[in-house]
Amino acid sequence: MRNTPSTPPQDFDAWSALARSDPQAFEDCRDRIINEAILRAPAHKQQRLRRMQWKLNQIRKTSRTPMIACLRMNRMLWESVIGDKGLLNCLLHPNDTLRFPAARDKPSAKIIPFE
Repeated sequence: MRNTPSTPPQDFDAWSALARSDPQAFEDCRDRIINEAILRAPAHKQQRLRRMQWKLNQIRKTSRTPMIACLRMNRMLWESVIGDKGLLNCLLHPNDTLRFPAARDKPSAKIIPFE
């Protein structure tokens, strides 16, 4: 790993200057800060955060331009809010989105005891 700044840039202009002057140091610093943020999250959420970050990194890698990557990530964000399985649907129809059937639902199969 390359030698990255000991303290990350504090504002957009500093990040932008680092990206222009040393793109690899920018990426290394960015990765370090993201990993530190994931490690500060509760342990039971870290795997999901790592998967999400992997997905975002793949979008960045497979997009022709940074603007296309930004648009694709924005679409992914809005899908998680207003899509079929999104936050809005969960808030409007909580019984439809629970992981377990509501108390009023009957099992759809006959349970046979194991002997």
